[in-house]
Amino acid sequence: MHPIPFQLPRFYPILDTATLAQCECNVIAAAEALVEAGVRILQYRHKDPWTQAHFDEAAQIRNICQQAGVLFVINDRADFAYLLGAALHVGQDDLPPVAARRVIGDQIMGFSTHNRLQLTRANDEPVDYLALGPIFSTRSKLRPDPELGLERLRELRPLTPKPVVAIGGIRQENARQVLAAGADSVAVIAALWDTQASPKEIRQKAEEWLALLA
Repeated sequence: MHPIPFQLPRFYPILDTATLAQCECNVIAAAEALVEAGVRILQYRHKDPWTQAHFDEAAQIRNICQQAGVLFVINDRADFAYLLGAALHVGQDDLPPVAARRVIGDQIMGFSTHNRLQLTRANDEPVDYLALGPIFSTRSKLRPDPELGLERLRELRPLTPKPVVAIGGIRQENARQVLAAGADSVAVIAALWDTQASPKEIRQKAEEWLALLA
């Protein structure tokens, strides 16, 4: 944990390898486009078994982020986050935060929550920020937790002093409502990508998001 509270950037894009494969988007090109647009945080999310190719891909993105001063986050895997000197984001079924903290040392760590009990318990975990969702229905998760909605977000947000990134079905049309309901940041996966989007188009979409959430 860090003595200075972690400041979550308002826009939290996630490079989900399965989503990018469906859209026929190159992961490295997408990362470069997002960093060029001015994002301040970027997560690499690979839910299938990792291979050497995925580790190498993550290392390339780490280098891109490092050169631009962007916080690079690995999803789920504390071991790879440690090896890459990256921040880590873990979920309810991953290595518990206390154990993950022993692996990654003092790197930034986030933790996913989906309901009141998980959110309040997470206050005692050695993590720097919390994710809460899904806020709306989502296509980026095979077995999503129940949809919370804006009212539930508004009810739950005061229960933690930690920064909160809202996730799940967030699009440009509803993103500002999510911030107004108390979220410090919005995580975006599916709403960033179009089929065979070019790096230029990805950069433009990211710039729209950054302007919207400024």
